[in-house]
Amino acid sequence: MHDSFEARLDADGVAFDAADARLLANIAETGSVSGAAESLGRSRSRCLARLRELEDALGPLVERRRGGSGGGGSELTEAARDVLGRFDRLRATLSGTADVPETVVSGVVIRVDGELCTVDTDAGAIRAVGTASARKEGETVTVSVRADAVTLHDPADVPDAGATSARNRLSGSVSAVDRGDAVATVAIDVGRRRSLSAFVTAESVERLSLAPGTAVVATWKATATRATPTVAAE
Repeated sequence: MHDSFEARLDADGVAFDAADARLLANIAETGSVSGAAESLGRSRSRCLARLRELEDALGPLVERRRGGSGGGGSELTEAARDVLGRFDRLRATLSGTADVPETVVSGVVIRVDGELCTVDTDAGAIRAVGTASARKEGETVTVSVRADAVTLHDPADVPDAGATSARNRLSGSVSAVDRGDAVATVAIDVGRRRSLSAFVTAESVERLSLAPGTAVVATWKATATRATPTVAAE
């Protein structure tokens, strides 16, 4: 990332930055605010104070569990995972993404709902915004997805479909990681001839332990996907 750019998400007067992303990521990794504070070399009181500021602006980010048979601890809410995903995409965008790869698949429109199409592809059903000529059931179309629109999740930590606007989701495994200094292009085998590309930050590679063979779930919004009629070769 260029030194003159620093990724920030602004919400209700509070700026969510890289330090906040590390705090949430470490809470998820250690299972507690105390563990995250120790890992980051910060005081627990300072971490709790910052967490309260963030939650006042962004809503509940950490769910605290009392002790008992399963023990106590903390885990991230779906809202927190959504914020981390948004922040990762912002950082990737600011890291010089003039040439962001796209995944292109072919399929057949099986449902039309206003401007949205559901397309049956060899990787599964994909929802996309269709051009006027693509919004016809039975139409053969080409679907394109920008890599920086895709968020990767651990299969055990995927938000419920009804709790997120990222309704497209495909399960697969990492086939390759092309890592740069700040960002990486991750190829995901989703059961088709060509893999799905995801553009993520280097911190996400570490947080999700992304490497060939790692199981992941890729999600993205229908509004980040375009369906256009397939042009037949002459």
